[in-house]
Amino acid sequence: MSSAARPLSEPQVLAHTKRRLFPSQTDDDSPAYVVADTQFSQAEWLPGHPVDPAVRDCLAPFNHVRIGGGYPDLVGVRTLESDLLAVDRLGDEPPLIAIEAKGETSGGVDTQRGIVQAYDRLHEANAAYLAAPATAISATDRTLARELNVGVLGVAESGTVDVLEVPRVVGNRTSSEATALRFQAGAQGVTDASFGLNHPKNYLGYPLAQYADGDTETLLSAYKVVGAADDARRGAAFLGLIEPGPAPELTSLGQEVVRFATAQYGSVEAALAEFENWYRSSKRFVDVAPAWGRLARRILFEYPATELLVTELQTMHDDWQPEPSLVDLVVHMHELHPTFTVELFVRGDEAVRRRVLTEDGDLRRSALEDGTVYHSPTVFQLKAMLYHAGILTARGAEPHRLEPTEDGWALREVV
Repeated sequence: MSSAARPLSEPQVLAHTKRRLFPSQTDDDSPAYVVADTQFSQAEWLPGHPVDPAVRDCLAPFNHVRIGGGYPDLVGVRTLESDLLAVDRLGDEPPLIAIEAKGETSGGVDTQRGIVQAYDRLHEANAAYLAAPATAISATDRTLARELNVGVLGVAESGTVDVLEVPRVVGNRTSSEATALRFQAGAQGVTDASFGLNHPKNYLGYPLAQYADGDTETLLSAYKVVGAADDARRGAAFLGLIEPGPAPELTSLGQEVVRFATAQYGSVEAALAEFENWYRSSKRFVDVAPAWGRLARRILFEYPATELLVTELQTMHDDWQPEPSLVDLVVHMHELHPTFTVELFVRGDEAVRRRVLTEDGDLRRSALEDGTVYHSPTVFQLKAMLYHAGILTARGAEPHRLEPTEDGWALREVV
């Protein structure tokens, strides 16, 4: 029967592996995020061998992430089940996982090379695996993998993935590339469902309404803080003011907002009453409410993307680019922080990443001139909040209205 089986290509092996290790729905709320290398976004894997669009859809999003001495075929963050990973002790963060896939070619399946590549990823990853057709994995392969602490996954044509060797988790190591994936996997990662509102007062009001007596959504409406309570709750979680989930608790940062409001007004209810003065106001928040604006600024600086943006805009100013366009900014940041830049600015669906990134992970500048390739939560909502907090000179724009070559990103104050 095995001789009649269709050969498993590398993209197919990787797609089955992703479904096994990173299922779209999990039973827990643990952070998870995964990307496939940009080489798998191409229409053909080998000349004359097109990649099934369903396989590309499964593997999306794509990014070119350097881990160890190279670029894993699949890299992500997730707490794995005990049958996949031997864990003696692991910190609060879920492990960073790297997978090297090997498929069947005219020259066979180079399993040993895949094991050695996976081993190299352990310089920065917490666990690494070879994934290959199960029929191609030998006893010698398994022995080598055990000696190098590399997991082995045997993939069947049916899509079943058997765990043949279980790796031990190794200590957390950090790099800017790994940090970008942990950022996306965590509660503050940029997704199309992160920031739905573009004024910081909508998020500052949420912990106050949460703390006050009464139903949070009712209070948000009654005090004219915001009508979109779900968006306010989600954004407050992304800014670290509340814990994510349907029944959120205040974080230490959210508690500090309550302390600030109480110190300024005597009670959270009195503070909430002040929000009606800013209802549907288009004026810069830090100008009309300086104390609240400064508080918003401090909170926004706790958001991981803000410091990176400000640092690189300051660098561009020092290099005689005081008012870069969005395209200029993305190109500049990609040279220094490629993974983080793609995850922060570029939408994650397969078609967009394939337009923007080459097979080697380089940017296609012409694609960046189309506003629809950008994450709205970054170029619209986050940028607008940075404007209201007095950090940037201009507001954001919705992607379908965005002119990236004219959209200016400049600091209001430079040093």
